Amino acid sequence: MKTKIFTLLGSVVIVGLSILPTVLKAQDGQIQYFRPNDKRGINVFETSKADSVKFTGLKVKVGGGFTINFQGLRASNTAVPVTKTVGTSTGNVNSLTPLIDGFNLPMANLNFDVQLADGVRLNLTSYLASRHHEETWVKGGYLQVDKLPFLHSQFIDGIMKNVTFVIGEYDLDYGDQHYRRSDGGNTIYNPFVENYVMDEFATELGMQAYYKCPKTGLFGMVGITNGELNPTTIEPTKTDPETGELNKYPPAYLGKLGFDKQLTTDLRLRITGSFYSVNSANSSTLFGGDRTGSNYYNVMSNPVTAAGTTLTQAIDYNAFSGRFNPGFSEENHSFMGNLFVKFKGLEFFGTAETAKGRTISEINNRGAHQYAGDLIYRFPAKTENFWIGYRYDTVTATIVGNSTDVTVNRSVGSAGWFLTNNIMLRGEYVSQEYKNFDSTNILNGGKFNGFMISAAIGF
Repeated sequence: MKTKIFTLLGSVVIVGLSILPTVLKAQDGQIQYFRPNDKRGINVFETSKADSVKFTGLKVKVGGGFTINFQGLRASNTAVPVTKTVGTSTGNVNSLTPLIDGFNLPMANLNFDVQLADGVRLNLTSYLASRHHEETWVKGGYLQVDKLPFLHSQFIDGIMKNVTFVIGEYDLDYGDQHYRRSDGGNTIYNPFVENYVMDEFATELGMQAYYKCPKTGLFGMVGITNGELNPTTIEPTKTDPETGELNKYPPAYLGKLGFDKQLTTDLRLRITGSFYSVNSANSSTLFGGDRTGSNYYNVMSNPVTAAGTTLTQAIDYNAFSGRFNPGFSEENHSFMGNLFVKFKGLEFFGTAETAKGRTISEINNRGAHQYAGDLIYRFPAKTENFWIGYRYDTVTATIVGNSTDVTVNRSVGSAGWFLTNNIMLRGEYVSQEYKNFDSTNILNGGKFNGFMISAAIGF
């Protein structure tokens, strides 16, 4: 399987690189209301309502992302030994997998962006290869509608100057961090290798409607989804202990209010608040919807548990190592505030998040809180091809079976270089600590640290 994956990946990259100059020349500037897949897409959040690209007919843009990481991490813990049998494997399930320096599995995305009509765009993204799914998977596809020319109504045309619809299977627009995160092979927007400790990302089927007022910088969004990453039409069989009735799958709701404006030539200010809420679900995945996996491979992992599963240690087992999922699979009510300030080359991105929820077996909601801040300096002026940065991220949460609330702290220092708009090199040093986990938990006294070196291509 791995040989086939690398063969496929290598073929895609070779073909992609061979046709890249022609493709970019032919496609540049032909897709409307579009976020570029390269350096130009950095610090772009919702797409602009600026009608800057003339529609001249159906256009197809083939793009993608490719990332390869070299990892030098080491992990340790103080958990007491616990002997268990997992499948056919027996041993201490609290011991940690020994780590060495080496390359991780390269990840690649394939994007199709299609201009179907004036103001109507289709996006289809597939994961060609990733840590969590070695085989090709479709991430999602959606329509973005910024005009409705086929209605032939001046009144509707006037409304659509400020309105955008997103319809299909798409990234939930909860918070602003998902615009900066690593997503499989697409890592070029992220000044760091990995995402937040509590990673907010999921694709769900639904619709989001935006109202944007470029003159004032104010905007708002309301959305409704099916509340599931993997939809089902099977009748529920589990009983919700909170209601005493069979579980139900009502819609999930989300919304965002914000202000984003270039106040002066040198100063940009963005402030947003957003929420996501679902009362019950088959399997809510807001904090576990990533189908690509963490970029920190095998940290805080156990070889006995890995050997006892049908999944391979290096790729699938503990695919989200280094992250924290509060486990709100049944009910989830999350709120996030974000602040983004950029003055010349200096930028700050901050997050304050509170969430509560439960699993199908729980009656009462538990809580989780996350606070994070990125401080980035990009230089030199005008080109900003280099950067240095620092991130601090802390999560505190109540988890099932632990005697106290737990805390996970992460510090990361980063530096990077854009050789071109499409090619990026990046290095970081990360240190992460786990606090207040019970002595029988593998994360008790846990910590890992070390360096990551990353190369990424986006086009």
